[in-house]
Amino acid sequence: MIDADLATRLRDAGLGWRPTSGDRFIIPSGDFAGEVFVVAEMTIEVQDVPGGNAVFKFNGTTEWALDSVDARRVLWLPREDQLRDELGDAFDTLAVVPGGFAVTLSGGSRHLDIDAERAYARALLHTLGAS
Repeated sequence: MIDADLATRLRDAGLGWRPTSGDRFIIPSGDFAGEVFVVAEMTIEVQDVPGGNAVFKFNGTTEWALDSVDARRVLWLPREDQLRDELGDAFDTLAVVPGGFAVTLSGGSRHLDIDAERAYARALLHTLGAS
């Protein structure tokens, strides 16, 4: 799983997010810092509110201490498949290398990290011009 630093760098580089079921996110500050949440219609749903913003609503007893949180306070942790999809035609190969994985882009640049998700994230940062 990518960490908050990589996720923040992706967001700051312009990676957009339209929350859907199965997406992982964190609330970087406050009592729930470090906890990973997953959007799921039954327990955590996303509701659009007037003004074009969204809130994450926590239903039932799973997260009893939260009712809702403004989308601007959460940080998306994209999955491997989502990162690969974002790369689109720029993606060439994923290979196992000593110590981790390497993502090679169609232009020939290579991006290494300890797991595939993190390697995809680094490649996407490169394509967004934020490496």
